[in-house]
Formats: sequence, C-alpha cells, structure tokens
Amino acid sequence: MTMGIDAVRGLIQRFQTHQEEYTSPAYNEALLRQDFLNPFFEALGWDIANKRGWSETFREVVHEDALMVEGLPNTEKLYQEDPDLA
Repeated sequence: MTMGIDAVRGLIQRFQTHQEEYTSPAYNEALLRQDFLNPFFEALGWDIANKRGWSETFREVVHEDALMVEGLPNTEKLYQEDPDLA
C-alpha cells in the first residue's frame, strides 16, 4: 500500500506545481481523467486499463461515452448556463 500512497502524493505534488494550468478552462475532463483520475484509481489497486484482459462483463471499470445535454457535451452546456464557471 505504500506504493499507492506514494503515487497519490505524487499526483498531489504535480497538481500543486501546475495548479494554474489544471484549473484553466482549457484543461478538460478528458485530460483530468488521463492525468489524475486514472492514476489515482490505479494507485488504489483498480485495473483501469483492463490489464487482466477481462471481458466487458467482468471488468472493474467500464468507460462510458460523454453525457450530452441538449445536444452539447455536459460541460459545454454548464458553461453556457453559467459563464462564470469557465
């Protein structure tokens, strides 16, 4: 478990070092998942990339398509409704 804790500490350090970039509107959900969420859950022992080769039925993580709201990706719709969030 020490390796997992070290990995999470590394993610925190990276975020703190580049916080301005990571909190900018240009930094999107896909990048967040790739840079932080997937590594975080891997540090907790999840098989994010399905390295075990399990079928869809037995995978620990199932990737979903983007949620669409009124024909727009959910984050775009949110920013249209409240531009201060962008």
